[in-house]
Amino acid sequence: MATTYTIYPLVVGAKETDQGMMTYLKFYGKRIWIPIIVFYLKGGNQNILVDTGLEDFIVPEELKQQYGVDILYFEDALAKVGLKPEDIDIIIHTHLHNDHCENDYKCPQAKIYVQKAEYNFFLNPHPIDHRYYSDLLDGLNVITIEGDKEIVDGISVVFTPGHTPGGQSVVINTTEGKAIITGFCCNEENFPKVGPVVTPGIHINAIDAYESAKRIKEMADILIPNHAWSVAQKGQIP
Repeated sequence: MATTYTIYPLVVGAKETDQGMMTYLKFYGKRIWIPIIVFYLKGGNQNILVDTGLEDFIVPEELKQQYGVDILYFEDALAKVGLKPEDIDIIIHTHLHNDHCENDYKCPQAKIYVQKAEYNFFLNPHPIDHRYYSDLLDGLNVITIEGDKEIVDGISVVFTPGHTPGGQSVVINTTEGKAIITGFCCNEENFPKVGPVVTPGIHINAIDAYESAKRIKEMADILIPNHAWSVAQKGQIP
């Protein structure tokens, strides 16, 4: 029987943006804040994170009160689940935009799993996408993979490009089924209860981004958009 995990969303920052950055051709002009979430996966014999978030940030104090969440620096967020950065064994990256990987260097023991297509683009990004800081993983233990792959028992990744060249969504076995953390930036608005998915507003390829979102929605028992306040507000999943 596959190992089951509990997922702990840890908010390590927030950014103000336009809803249209999440939802292509919809809701432009609506200013929003999005949470920057690190996910701790507890259940096996290794300490596993999905993404590491922002290193530094400034958010209005009232934002924490509005959404009822702690917004903490990386070390303080890990302390909530009894960990220090040096305790992390594995980091699985959804993609390598800076707000998903700025704290990697604080985890010297970690193996860092990323799609080969994403890592190659990260090392030599096109100027159309300014969110890649190509020195963030210097000297770290980066392991590149290609396509769908099991990482450890009960945790795998599926290739979901479009938002970026090598996005990967993380599939986690839980007591309530298959939970999937999206490999692309999105929130609740990308997955309406009725109708088709909405393409992520930031993308390299809009059609691929749509198909990736559709694939994840169809696969997941528990869908986890990686910039959703409804996710950030949960103490644990499930």
